[in-house]
Amino acid sequence: MKQFLLIILSFMTIACFVSCGGGNSNGKGAEIGDIHNPASPEGVSQKENENMPVLTFEKTTHDFGRVIQGERLTYAFKFKNTGKSNLIISSTSASCGCTTSIPPKEPIRPGESGEIKVTFDSKRKSGNVKNSVVVAANTYPVNTVITVTAEVIEP
Repeated sequence: MKQFLLIILSFMTIACFVSCGGGNSNGKGAEIGDIHNPASPEGVSQKENENMPVLTFEKTTHDFGRVIQGERLTYAFKFKNTGKSNLIISSTSASCGCTTSIPPKEPIRPGESGEIKVTFDSKRKSGNVKNSVVVAANTYPVNTVITVTAEVIEP
């Protein structure tokens, strides 16, 4: 029985490795060296800190203005990697279920630009609304916050 469980566990591990892109060698995917992501500058040498990616947004807040309740609005937050190594956005997380975001899936090379599309659904909202999206990346600090606001009026 133990051997059977060991075999199943081995197959699951291999399947996970393959499905998660562990065998990706096309040059576009993330490399092991890209994933170093310190939670704080402690333990990071000055040289490593200087070589980290830097996530620089054109703007971190967008105001949709007055919107009619029920409208779905999208804004693309544009950014640039102003650092010296590949920028990897590992996740984006909205403060409310009415807001969704789509980050780029591929690493952003130094000097290249990208965008994060944020969609706000004003259904069942009213008055002044402010929603945040936390962008987690291999930068210091790890999290960057972008925000959308709107004044939702009833139809």
